[in-house]
Amino acid sequence: METNLTNYIEGAPVKVHVDNVVRKFTGRGGEMIALNGVTLDIHDNEFICVVGPSGCGKSTLLNIIAGLLEPTSGEVYCDGKRVEGTGTDRGVVFQQYALFPWLTVKKNVKFALEMKGIKGAEADELAMHYLEKVDLTKFADSYPKELSGGMKQRVAIARAYAADPQVLLMDEPFGALDAQTRTQLQTELLQTWERDRKTCFFITHDVDEAIILAQKVIVMSARPGRVKAIIDIDIPYPRDQETKMSPRFLELKNEIWSLVYQEYLEVRK
Repeated sequence: METNLTNYIEGAPVKVHVDNVVRKFTGRGGEMIALNGVTLDIHDNEFICVVGPSGCGKSTLLNIIAGLLEPTSGEVYCDGKRVEGTGTDRGVVFQQYALFPWLTVKKNVKFALEMKGIKGAEADELAMHYLEKVDLTKFADSYPKELSGGMKQRVAIARAYAADPQVLLMDEPFGALDAQTRTQLQTELLQTWERDRKTCFFITHDVDEAIILAQKVIVMSARPGRVKAIIDIDIPYPRDQETKMSPRFLELKNEIWSLVYQEYLEVRK
């Protein structure tokens, strides 16, 4: 049955507020402005995707929201509290998996639970619960080196969910995967999001992926990064790969790709 989740956002509280964030870096070539006055709101339970040309500050913005980087100026708030460093209210999934190679799949997931003070039999049971969500219970005693790329990313997602963050920050988590695995993980992520309703902030270079997943797509300008446009994705859920053949999908794809390509041309000037 189709569900239009736009209604869940209308009137929903703001989960993350980014207020006029500027981030500068200093290198051999002098000062570089990665982000210049970024302001945006992410609502509770909202799925946001961010696209833009390489170097536009997408990952920098995610790292600032995560508390891994400090803004040069401006502020970020989560549930009305100023972000000052990392916190259990925000979980991060990176493109490169970031698993502990010396720990089994199950122990990688248990690590997130133990950081919350959950140990022993309860941690074992919950770790298996989250591995079941990503269909990896049979590999609980395997090590990361024994897994495919897609399986490693499933472990990383299970560990992020085990930490039970209010906001899930995902930095091109499927970018290094083959097309078939990427499609499968997109479907699984959507199913998990529709069930658990985490607030998701997802960075991607793939416009198709952004439209399949998101309720809103944020298009970033070329460096220095700013919010160029926010596009509402008014395609009902559930979505699948057939959704990509719909006229509305193709209209949105052309609109977003045109905006991204304009910024790509700016980078080449």
